[in-house]
Amino acid sequence: MNTTTWIIILVAVILVDTLISALVAISIKKNSDAKKIGTAEDKARGIIDDAIKTAEAKKKEALLEAKEENLKTKNELDKEIKERRSEVQRYEKRVLNKEEAVEKKSDALDRKENSLKSREEELNKAKEKVEQLSEQRIQELERISGLTSEQAKEQLLQTVEEEIKIETAKVIKEHEKQAKEEADKKAKELVVNAIQKCATDHVAETTISVVSLPNDEMKGRIIGREGRNIRTLESLTGVDLIIDDTPEAVVLSGFDPIRREVARIALEKLVVDGRIQPTRIEEMVNKAQKEVETMIREEGEAATLEVGVHGIHPELVKLLGKMKFRTSYGQNALKHSIEVALISGLLASELGLDVRVAKRAGLLHDIGKAVDHEKEGTHIQLGVDLCRKYKESATVINAIEAHHGDVEPETLIACIVQAADAISAARPGARRETVQTYTNRLKQLEDITNSYEGVDKSFAIQAGREVRIMVIPEKVSDADMVLMARNIAKQIEDELEYPGQIKVNIVRESRAIDYAK
Repeated sequence: MNTTTWIIILVAVILVDTLISALVAISIKKNSDAKKIGTAEDKARGIIDDAIKTAEAKKKEALLEAKEENLKTKNELDKEIKERRSEVQRYEKRVLNKEEAVEKKSDALDRKENSLKSREEELNKAKEKVEQLSEQRIQELERISGLTSEQAKEQLLQTVEEEIKIETAKVIKEHEKQAKEEADKKAKELVVNAIQKCATDHVAETTISVVSLPNDEMKGRIIGREGRNIRTLESLTGVDLIIDDTPEAVVLSGFDPIRREVARIALEKLVVDGRIQPTRIEEMVNKAQKEVETMIREEGEAATLEVGVHGIHPELVKLLGKMKFRTSYGQNALKHSIEVALISGLLASELGLDVRVAKRAGLLHDIGKAVDHEKEGTHIQLGVDLCRKYKESATVINAIEAHHGDVEPETLIACIVQAADAISAARPGARRETVQTYTNRLKQLEDITNSYEGVDKSFAIQAGREVRIMVIPEKVSDADMVLMARNIAKQIEDELEYPGQIKVNIVRESRAIDYAK
């Protein structure tokens, strides 16, 4: 409903109210005064007229106000409509602009899509062509190389594996270098006041030899250019050469006295000869080995002559000679055997027994120690096997078996040998401890290193503080050497007990030999 309607309703209400009021007044006055009816009617009419006039005036005012309000509202609506129309127009312009942009983008996308489709077709064609060319290339490569793709893959995998090994070796070397640098910074010198009485002197005595030199210039010739002479001598003999500040002397270090003797003789011959080079070194080492073999045989024969025992098999005589270079708890094995033989002879003569058999059993009782570095088993079992092989008597064999109480002695000769062995070993100064510990550890070191594939020779040197390993160049690469050294060191740590540390030194050399004719 608009304003005009409200105004009309208001006026009507006012009129009705006025009429009701007038009628009420008239009705009241009719009862009280009938005489005044005419006057009241006149007044009522006047009032009605006034009311009508007032209502009309109010009506006019209300109409004017309504018109003004209506006009004001209309103006506001018009203004709002204009604003909305302008806003709608702006929106329409924006929409139109956006539609145009969308259409342009759509056209551009269509063009791009068409272009991409054409390119995709071209790429598919190029891809098919590349695949054909690749197949042709593979076929051509297979034809040229004579290898199938699977064989080529295997070769590639082998190459990659070798490269990985090399990189792994480099990383290991780098880490070891860093670890050593850090260890050098943090390490403190630890001094052992006493490991065992006389152990230092004993190890030095039984594991080194000293070769005198005419002058200190000879040391440089022994080392050779870039150390080739000393490396050749060490690799051929398995002995470590220590060239230090000691004037006019070279120290040979090695646990095997036979190897050390060969190295000593060869070096002395080289010093006298003056021509020190790898080929000459090899010749001298071979000569020294022959001389040592001759010395071993002569020492064995001398031992039999000293004791007065004859008819022993030549191989047993040779093994007796080898015992000259064998020690047991610091006691020379050959001297010990001679001593036991002489004591057994004395005891047998006192008891009225066969002196020759007693001496024979005493001389051969430790014969197994000549080969216990080379074969598995105790020196007793090895000695029994050797004597059976070379047809020794049952009395001698039983004496060997029983001299440590492993079996019951069957003859008085066996009891005599057992007593003589105890007398020789128990006399003051005869033996010193820990030699067996050293030799067993050195043997275990060489056994561990020889178990690896590609190892040609291995030597435990410097009283077991270093193991030198000669590898076959065709089977072990430079990268494999690093990994092998680490694996060997790990196995030594796990399986052996030893003081200090053990250096694992792997040597890989290739030789080229030709002859000038």
